[in-house]
Amino acid sequence: MSKTSKRTSKKTGSKTGSKTSSKTSSKTSSKTSSKTSTTQTHEFQAETRQVLRLVIHSLYSNKEIFLRELISNASDALDQLRFVAIQDDSIYAGDSELRIEIEIDEKAGTLTVRDNGIGMNREEVMENIGTIAKSGTREFLDRLSGDQKADAQIIGQFGVGFYSAFIVADKVTLLSRKAGDAVDEGVRWESDGGGEFSIETTDRATHGTEVTLHVKKAEKEFLSKWTIRSLVSRYSDHIGFPIRMPAEAQDGDTPWEDVNQASALWTLPKKEISDEEYQSFYKHLTHDLEDARCWAHNKVEGSQCYTTLLYVPTTAPMDLMLQRDERTGLRLYVKRVFIMDAAQSLLPHYLRFIRGVVDSSDLPLNVSRELLQENELLAKIRSAMIRRCLNMIGKIAKDDPEQYEKFFEQFGAVLKEGVAEDFTNRDRIAPLLRFASTHEKGSDACVSLDLYKERMQEGQDVIYFITAENHQAASNSPHLEVFRKNGIEVLLMSDRVDEWMMAYFTEFDGTAFKSVAKGEIDLGALQSTDSDSPQEEGDTKASEEAAQTLDADLLKKIHDNLTDQVSEVRTSQRLTDSASCLVLGEQEMALHLQKLLEQAGQAVPGSRPVLELNADHPLVQLLQESEGDEAFSELSLMLYEQALLSEGGSLSDPAGFVRRVNKLMLKV
Repeated sequence: MSKTSKRTSKKTGSKTGSKTSSKTSSKTSSKTSSKTSTTQTHEFQAETRQVLRLVIHSLYSNKEIFLRELISNASDALDQLRFVAIQDDSIYAGDSELRIEIEIDEKAGTLTVRDNGIGMNREEVMENIGTIAKSGTREFLDRLSGDQKADAQIIGQFGVGFYSAFIVADKVTLLSRKAGDAVDEGVRWESDGGGEFSIETTDRATHGTEVTLHVKKAEKEFLSKWTIRSLVSRYSDHIGFPIRMPAEAQDGDTPWEDVNQASALWTLPKKEISDEEYQSFYKHLTHDLEDARCWAHNKVEGSQCYTTLLYVPTTAPMDLMLQRDERTGLRLYVKRVFIMDAAQSLLPHYLRFIRGVVDSSDLPLNVSRELLQENELLAKIRSAMIRRCLNMIGKIAKDDPEQYEKFFEQFGAVLKEGVAEDFTNRDRIAPLLRFASTHEKGSDACVSLDLYKERMQEGQDVIYFITAENHQAASNSPHLEVFRKNGIEVLLMSDRVDEWMMAYFTEFDGTAFKSVAKGEIDLGALQSTDSDSPQEEGDTKASEEAAQTLDADLLKKIHDNLTDQVSEVRTSQRLTDSASCLVLGEQEMALHLQKLLEQAGQAVPGSRPVLELNADHPLVQLLQESEGDEAFSELSLMLYEQALLSEGGSLSDPAGFVRRVNKLMLKV
């Protein structure tokens, strides 16, 4: 049971903590067991109390989810015991018939879910139930709203685990003993879901975990055998262990009967599985309240034998971009024996949103995680998994472009990581990327690289793009002015990963990429003077005039005033409306990314960009007419500062910039 609670939280960003909060108080009660152990009462960590309150009061339309969570926890505990028993079957202690039991006591008003799995000792109970550690929980809580329905949807994304029991119970009692521990090393945990819980050491004859819910009076429907059976069928029919409930008593005995199929869904032929069953298994596997967007079920036979069932979720978890250090991945089985829950070696980080299972007949059962990563057969499975995932994603793009736009909005930024990380599959990933563009309205990323190439002008030999900290900054960048004037499409990239990605993404299908904000720009024949050439709406100029060149002495004087800020000052071929812009070297990091890294405490190599000036702009002409060194110096600095701001950079002296702007405005 404990591991699912731990696993679900890790995946979603609310992992249970490894130690009791510093705010935890421990006070000993007067009740003492036959041994020397005592009952201790602890306060829940503050964040745990917040999660509990939200779980208890916000999931009215999804109350039944608690049973799926508890059964999933029990299933994981059984998986863990079976895995440990591969090397030492004495761990079963004579009880090798792994099972989950559900029992109802209507008179006492209790519902009990028990397993004979791995169980927990006292320390593990404290770790898995008593606290919630960092791991994204604070971000989760910060994003909650006062709207209960909205909050319920967020909980669906993060998973509710063991705490979901408090949705229907006003008190929960947990009894557990870890397999291999002595009978007198059991543990009893109890809480009413408020601010405290009690824990004590107790005798327990069997290993495994038993969770008893003291059901609220308003939730008596969950004391109905028919209700519980229907929920097991809906949510947990695919659990690979028998789920049993008492049948009608016969001759004074109460027999137990299975209430689930206890068959691994992925082992069945595809034609025997309905869409509803696929979706039900996905929800059991991921604890997601939403349906999967799509899935792929394949069985490979030949030199290797394995089965895969892969899902693409509909909605990304809120901390998906922060999960690079979290354990995510597919569930790995060998001959239906559970090996590991988040097999990271099966898929690369950029496909960490994919969920599913892999069941192999070839991998040795006693292989360790380190050896598993080096196993040749696993490397082949990994390669096939990547191709299958990209093909599944590509099928959405081909068959339903509208749905693909929704998919890319959720997972596109993560998929882009593959361009830099997976050179082998770069040609498969690149056609799946989508970008905003100067030829499209709004910020929707709907332009593929293939579509861009189809729309390239005659004689155009590069793919133009710009990166910025957000779409508005990219769309309004002064670097785009000459491209808009000449009807040349530019891709607008505003994901944080874009600047890093483009350092590795140098060409697509034989066509090189070119940043419009780096290096010199020479449009050549693309810079048309034809009045019929595409014009930006609102442009009143009928023809293109040759750019005026600023006097070399003037440029040198400006550079002398800005020698610490810029490496060169020159006349711009990019600008038609703005007064100035900053241009970086081809291999230099964009200013908005430099600022981001500095804010994160990272060292950033120093760079001095080129300042380009629009010779036709009134401010530049005013600079030429400036009288006095002070006025010239201040106006030069202001042209640099406004260019820096438009690039997403930070001013070293914001107050000085405001003063200079105000001084200029007063002269107008």
